[in-house]
Amino acid sequence: MVALTASQQQQLQKRLSVLYGDDDLQIAYQGIEQLLVNFDKILPAGCDPKSDAPCHPQRWTQNDALLITYGDTFLEEGKRPLQALQKFLGKYVKEAINCVHILPFFPYSSDDGFSVIDYSMVDPDLGDWGDIDALRQDYDLMFDFVVNHISRESLWFTNYKANIEPYTEFFIEVEGEPDLSMVTRPRNTPLLVPAYTHRGRKKVWATFSADQIDLNFANPKVLVKMMEILLLYVAEGARIIRLDAIGFLWKKIGTNCIHLPETHEAVKLFRDVMEIVNPQAIVLTETNVPHKENLSYFGHQDEAHMVYQFSLAPLILHALHRGDGQYLTQWALGLDAPPEGCTFLNFTASHDGIGLRPVEGILPDREVGDLVNNMHRLGGFVSMKTNSDGSESPYEINITYFSAMRETHNSNGPDQWQVERFICSQNIMMTLQGIPAFYIHSLIATPNDREGVEKTGRTRSINRKKWEYEYIEAMIESGRTSNAEVIKRLTNLLMRRKKHKAFHPDIGQKVLDLGSDFFALWRDEKGLRFPLLAIHNLTSELKILDISAIEGIERHSYWINLLDNHGVSAQEQKFVMQPYQSIWLMPEQIDGESALWAMYTD
Repeated sequence: MVALTASQQQQLQKRLSVLYGDDDLQIAYQGIEQLLVNFDKILPAGCDPKSDAPCHPQRWTQNDALLITYGDTFLEEGKRPLQALQKFLGKYVKEAINCVHILPFFPYSSDDGFSVIDYSMVDPDLGDWGDIDALRQDYDLMFDFVVNHISRESLWFTNYKANIEPYTEFFIEVEGEPDLSMVTRPRNTPLLVPAYTHRGRKKVWATFSADQIDLNFANPKVLVKMMEILLLYVAEGARIIRLDAIGFLWKKIGTNCIHLPETHEAVKLFRDVMEIVNPQAIVLTETNVPHKENLSYFGHQDEAHMVYQFSLAPLILHALHRGDGQYLTQWALGLDAPPEGCTFLNFTASHDGIGLRPVEGILPDREVGDLVNNMHRLGGFVSMKTNSDGSESPYEINITYFSAMRETHNSNGPDQWQVERFICSQNIMMTLQGIPAFYIHSLIATPNDREGVEKTGRTRSINRKKWEYEYIEAMIESGRTSNAEVIKRLTNLLMRRKKHKAFHPDIGQKVLDLGSDFFALWRDEKGLRFPLLAIHNLTSELKILDISAIEGIERHSYWINLLDNHGVSAQEQKFVMQPYQSIWLMPEQIDGESALWAMYTD
């Protein structure tokens, strides 16, 4: 049971006043207050004293690394998919990964889970809440809060069509032919779709597809109902709540219907409620949009605790594909540190494609066009979006990140550097300030699943392969496949990364411009005993680097490479970097203390 303090009551009412008038404000406030009164799983300081699940006195540390996966990525006879997933994780990644994002595991009708039929139920084809709880005993969990829309096949929409209260106003009906040309669209499907109800044929808002009907948050009863779902997820052990497609939450005809002030206020409200019941919970916003728009969800340190670093995936891909890091470096040089108490989720691949909107204004159009064409050559696809003038433009590239690294823009076919190029991409991601996240198909080097695309007719299926457990196990256990090499090397890198406090998400970074062949940065901050310098060769050639010319290297005469424990002198004029090699340098000793000894005994 939660007894709200006076300040908490005032804060919630302040948020709701931005969204609603007086009458609707009281409906929303009383509904949320009652939910909190009935909530019986308060988690003081982020810990559940009755559980063996992980506990976090800090919101995050350098030990945090996240895995993104569908609940049925692994299929094994005699086991539910969630059980097969737990078996795989326990065998191959348990010590390297501490948080698992299980993509929507609820009953659904389309979009591989993002068209939810029942928010409160685990899809029986995957398992049940007991299987989710079993995973929670070993890992922190991230749940998807698919807040913008619900399945056409849901009971909520069925009740809406049947004119059953309170669902009659749960969806957005549009009458007549208003001008909707300003509305920002992530898809090229119709914005309004027909619904045949007991009141006749209606047109309802559907941002993403005809099967994903947008919820009407202008109705306070919708907000209360979704807040009930949010609290359920916290009660079921979610450490991180991912607000899916949150930018589209609030609609106003005559606007672009994205990032509206009411949407930002709703994010603040979700955060306020989560922090009341679990002060260490994390709100993550999913906004696949241009970089500055994405950063707006930090608010004034009162919205998202964490936002996706969406620009990173296409920029790293471009840099390694071209062997030229100028755009990656210039973007990173201009990247402001996240506000205090906030951080980035760094990733190169996910269940979605490689978004292109996040590089608007960063990569020239010609570079984007060349990248799209070259990804076509590597077996990928491109999804389109509809612009306000009716034209279409590339929205995302659909390809596995491992297949995207098969060759470069000027090669005549596959080369011998695919694995090294791919590992370099993950190294870059891991060195940047924030928390690293790995999509399961990156962790196990899954190639393009063209068969999956042919089977489903959806281009995103190219990166959503379902593995027979025994088959992928055999591939890894053989030790001779790319799958085996990549998972072994990445888990080893993660274990090394955890040992260094320079990788704490709150430790700042200073990006260096060492020329287009390299991407380099310091992870250093006042009070950090052992600074770290990360340098990456972005090319398929041996490169000579003058280490002594790097500002800051002169602070210590001898450095050690964390990735192979080899020493490097600060006075060396020439340092040879192998194709796609990464080095993580830290002082060998400070005041007589060995850096390696300090790392492994801290």
